Formats: sequence, structure tokens, C-alpha cells
Amino acid sequence: MRMELIQPFINAADAVLAETLQCTTQIGGVSMEEAAYRRRGVAAVVNIQGDIEGRIILDLDPQTATNVATKLLGEPVGSDAMVQETVFELANQIIGNAVTMLNDGGFRFKIHPPEPPADQGPRSSEDTEALVMCFDTPSGSMFMNIAMRYNRRRKSEREAVVVG
Repeated sequence: MRMELIQPFINAADAVLAETLQCTTQIGGVSMEEAAYRRRGVAAVVNIQGDIEGRIILDLDPQTATNVATKLLGEPVGSDAMVQETVFELANQIIGNAVTMLNDGGFRFKIHPPEPPADQGPRSSEDTEALVMCFDTPSGSMFMNIAMRYNRRRKSEREAVVVG
């Protein structure tokens, strides 16, 4: 997976988490995941189709998700549904900001609304690697699992190919 696809998500997560949680974040770990995705707690998956395809999963353990929802709502949360909606909103903000950066870079694609992932997703493949990043915050650790691949070359890359 190329860094030009990953960096917008790192930048967006750092900016959105710092602003919404009023804190600094640190990347607590980065790994490539070959095994099938397994949900840690409250999660949102956003699928992408177009020049690049794949999915991004924002996954928080249950206590971290409750801490974040309480922080964002300003009061204790009353239901699991409110916690899930908070994680969906956080995913929307992070992925929306990253998508803007990727669109500015010339990629064209469509994103789907967040939805809860299956407990176990598909395995990574040769052309779709999954990168897992852990963001440490005062509310707890948040995991972002990114699995994407190029579907089509950008217009500028197609034009650069010399036809003989």
C-alpha cells in the first residue's frame, strides 16, 4: 500500500481527534495485518469505490467508545446506540477529511455511509493489504484499519504512460 493513500488518513485522524477530544494524540503502533479483521469493540466501516477501492474501519474498545461519547456529548451516554452513533460520526469526520485530501490529489471515488462491520472480515490479499494504526488518546486507544488498492490509475498517471 502506497503512503500517498495512507497519509491522508493519519493526518485526518490526528486533526479530528485532537479537535474533537481537545487533546494530543500519539500513534501507539502500526502493523500490517494479514489475518482477517476482528472487531475489538464499537466500530464503523466505510467502503470506498472508484480509482481506489477498499475500506476503512474505525474501531474502539467498548470503554474507550463510551469515554469518547461522554466527552463529545458532555454528559454520560444513555445507550449503546448513542455510543455507536458517536463512533459513526467520528468515522465520518476522519474519513471525510481524508477523502478531501485524496480528491485534491486527483483520485476520484465514492464513499459509502458508515455501517457496523461484521465480527470478522475478509482476509487481506496480495493486492489489498491492511494497515492497522493505534491512536493513543486520554480517552483510550482507537484503532484504524485501512485496506485499499488501486482500481484505476489517475488521469495524470495514465497520460504519463508512453504507448509504443
